[in-house]
Parts: sequence; structure tokens; C-alpha cells
Amino acid sequence: MTSPTDRTVVHLLRHGEVHNPDGILYGQLDGFHLSDLGHEMARAVADHLADHDVTRVVASSLLRAQETATPVAEAHGIPITTDDRVIEAANSFEGQRVGQMRPVDFVRPAHWSKLVNPLRPSWGEPYDQIAARMTAAIDDTRAAARGHEAVIVSHQLPIWTARNLLMGKHLWHDPRKRECRLASLTTLTYLGDDLESVTYSEPAVSLLAQSHGGTG
Repeated sequence: MTSPTDRTVVHLLRHGEVHNPDGILYGQLDGFHLSDLGHEMARAVADHLADHDVTRVVASSLLRAQETATPVAEAHGIPITTDDRVIEAANSFEGQRVGQMRPVDFVRPAHWSKLVNPLRPSWGEPYDQIAARMTAAIDDTRAAARGHEAVIVSHQLPIWTARNLLMGKHLWHDPRKRECRLASLTTLTYLGDDLESVTYSEPAVSLLAQSHGGTG
């Protein structure tokens, strides 16, 4: 039989707002720091989790994820474990100024080959591969933090894809309907090896109105 001590919680944390005045679709491009507001968001999440039993903090190697993870890790006196299984998906539009692109630009003949298969989206990495690497990282993190809590700092698409898989939903989806705002927590609670619940919260909700949003 399982007991309360077998309960493990894994929080999937999307990074905070990025300093990106040119509206670049950054994808896996590194070197994009959090904005001042993004750092505030990261601190808000750290404050929210300060009384939680967090024993492991994992983040992708991208700077925005590492900077979001830092106050959480510091609040609990633990190091950041870097794991690129939770990195953003690569994107064939990476590096372009999406703020200057109109919807019609995405359906020009030059882009048709990227858009014909909804199971393999325009960024090129199939949803099932994103889901597989994310859930593998979640399982390893859960094992390392068994009986406690862990935080994985990742990116919108990988978090949403993992959530869909774990909840038995289609992996393909309308990106406009993702429930994964900046600095949000998608919280997975396990009893033993069984997923007990999936919940969503926004510890930095008071800051979101000031944000220009983000692309990953």
C-alpha cells in the first residue's frame, strides 16, 4: 500500500518574460535574458514555493530557464540540475521577427512543406518526440525527489505537450488555447507511481498584465 510519504509533486514552471524588444522568435536560440519583469516573475514563483518541500530544481540550458530557476533554487539552498530534455522545441522560423510577420506570411508557398502535417508542426520536432523527452525527464526528476517536491523550468510548448500526454489528450492542438502563461505552474501530483492530479496556477498573476507575452 502507498502512504502519504509516497506522494511526490513535480511542478512544471514556464520561464518568466524575456527581454525581446525586436520580437524575435527565439526557439532554442540562447542568450535571451529575462526582462526586469521576468526576474520579478521568477522571484514571485520562488516566494510562492518558499514553504514547499522542494528538494530538486531542474532547468533547460537556455538562459531564460536558468534565470527563472535561480531564485527557486537559492530559496531552497540547492543547485540547478541542467537537463536539455526539457528544452524548447526547435523552430524553422527561429530567429525571425514574428512581430513583423502577418498571418499570410506563414502560409506562403515557401512554408507549405512545414505546415502540411499537423502532427509534425512547423518547428520540425514531432509532438510525440517532445512528449517522450519531457516525460522521461519528469520521471527521472520524480524518482530523484521521491516523497518531496521538484521544480522543472521549461517552455510553453514542451510543458503543454507533456500535460496533454499525461491527461490522455491529443498532442496536436490550437496554440492559442494553451493554458501555460509566463511563470505559471503546471503541477503533477503522484501517489507512488500513479498520477493523482494535474493542476494549474499562476503565482505571478499580478504581473502578467504588465507583460508583452512571450513566444516560448
